Amino acid sequence: MRIVNTVTSDSHCEATATYAVDVLVMRQTIALVLPAREELPPGLDMDALTEALRGHMELIVPEVETNALALHKEDIPRYCALACVGEARDKLRSRAGQGAYAALVFARKLARSLAALCDHYETLTGMPICLACDRAIHRRNESVPYGRVSNSGGVVTSHIHVACANRAPRT
Repeated sequence: MRIVNTVTSDSHCEATATYAVDVLVMRQTIALVLPAREELPPGLDMDALTEALRGHMELIVPEVETNALALHKEDIPRYCALACVGEARDKLRSRAGQGAYAALVFARKLARSLAALCDHYETLTGMPICLACDRAIHRRNESVPYGRVSNSGGVVTSHIHVACANRAPRT
């Protein structure tokens, strides 16, 4: 994660978190083929989709690796993220088989690997997660503060997407 200073309209500086990769765009690309469904979007160019997935993976792999290596050697999130990075690199070295079905299967493998990398990236960078839908709250998303009582009796305070406000679990 990079911290950038921005100037607000009243000339005060504030720290704004910007992320090195756009996980939201990556997840939108993943959604074209996952979850597996009978019919794909019409006119989907599998070669272009595969190259987009590869491009996203090439961007996020070094970010996940750098953030994971910053953790202590004994940290489980480090171990899991680095295993995911290794698997992603193996997939990047491989190619799809012959035919449309093999291309689709390969694109889905890339998409699953990219989804796991996105999850690790969000965890390692501390990207806020919506308590209602369990998805990242990106800087383009509107969110509202949300607090609830946890199972252990403490209060969990975070944010949820504005769109999730009516769906948030009530306790």
